[in-house]
Amino acid sequence: MNTSRRRFLQQTVTLAGAAAVAGCSRFTSGPASQSASSLSKLRVLSIGVIGTIGGHDRKTIAAHPMVEIAGLCDVDSNALAEAAKDHPKAFTASDYREVFDKHADKFDGVIVATPDHSHCAIMTTALAHNKHVYGQKPLVQQLEELEILERAIKAKPHLVTQTGAQRIEHAPRRAAVDILKSGGLGKVIEVHVTFGNGALAGGFYFADGTLGDPIQPPAGFDYNLWLCGNAEEPCRPQMVQRQWRSWFNYGGGQIADWIVHTTDVLFYAFPELQSPTQVCTRTPSRDLRYFHANKVLSTLTYPVKSDKFANSTCNFYFYDSGMTPDRANIGLGEGKWPSGVCTIVVCEGGTLVLAPEGPLEIWREGKMIDGMNWPGLPKYESFNHWHAWVDKTLGKSTPHLWMPWSIGLRCTEPGLLAVKAAKFPGQVLNWDRRRLEFTNHAEANKTLVRRAYRKGFEPVRM
Repeated sequence: MNTSRRRFLQQTVTLAGAAAVAGCSRFTSGPASQSASSLSKLRVLSIGVIGTIGGHDRKTIAAHPMVEIAGLCDVDSNALAEAAKDHPKAFTASDYREVFDKHADKFDGVIVATPDHSHCAIMTTALAHNKHVYGQKPLVQQLEELEILERAIKAKPHLVTQTGAQRIEHAPRRAAVDILKSGGLGKVIEVHVTFGNGALAGGFYFADGTLGDPIQPPAGFDYNLWLCGNAEEPCRPQMVQRQWRSWFNYGGGQIADWIVHTTDVLFYAFPELQSPTQVCTRTPSRDLRYFHANKVLSTLTYPVKSDKFANSTCNFYFYDSGMTPDRANIGLGEGKWPSGVCTIVVCEGGTLVLAPEGPLEIWREGKMIDGMNWPGLPKYESFNHWHAWVDKTLGKSTPHLWMPWSIGLRCTEPGLLAVKAAKFPGQVLNWDRRRLEFTNHAEANKTLVRRAYRKGFEPVRM
């Protein structure tokens, strides 16, 4: 992977006071958690106790010797009963709002492993109650929620947040950060990211795009609570429990689901990168009333003012549904990609190719070397991604708290833009992150930026 073109990203957003919270008793009731340095044990509430990764999050965090799972919350009574077998002393509930109203004094930290559309409401409620939060990716489902959550973490700087980006545990990812930061490959020209599956892949995690007739929710499943802040609509096949990722109102397809696992190295290597200013998504899909598009090719343009980049802009090119860039076009030799999911950084002096957990390839003049043999790399020690969050909440010094929400939100933004812009295929949308608007497209502003939340399920605005 080797040679020619564009630029990259970071963080914006303003600090906001907690005045918006003060007028809402629901979100200020209950005692505050202790600061990170004064906790002797972390009492944890798990919201979304099994699902696709909630069970793994809960069990891995519970394995930390200084953690007690104090509470379990899930809209699925069967999942709740199963998780309760592991934690017989924990309180249980189905409604997260009731938990914060009645049990806020019983826990210090929260795991949020629910569907994407409910993240912002639950996470901001947790922060408003002064709880440390481990939040699954993507952190938010709406573009406006980038700002809502950013303001919340600015208002609560003493709280420890972490994004579910556990693949940074693998040494090749950290080595990629160091190689890119070193500038040893020369100035960055462009970035390509392949995502493997598409939003309509079917199977365990994704729907196949078939809109079935309305059905009754699964037995023991509180569908009204599952909808959270979303408008009411009937439950359908391939919708709740796992395959919500394919639905436009609830998930973000393969791209938003994997975006933190593919762009993390870029945001760590290049903190000067800020928000994209343009997005153009090309896809044959047209009817996106229910499902996300598949066969997505998306281009996001970042302005950059840095001598680490070859031009004044850097393009990110996204490919899902098994599509990939042309190897010859970006100066690589013949061969196969190391994975269906890859991050490819084209620089003037070579190209870096990284699979989610490795390998790390460096290509120069059509030849590949193992990136782990790059001169001067340190020895990368093993660590537990989940336990790093716990350690930090307990006031312990740790170098391994990768992906606090300030970074996680920067990773999330391009994924949301790419999948949402598919509603206007082939059209260049000019994005102003500060104003939260597409400056050249009124209809995109109406349909892509925000949602109207159901009463009682709104995110907390700080």
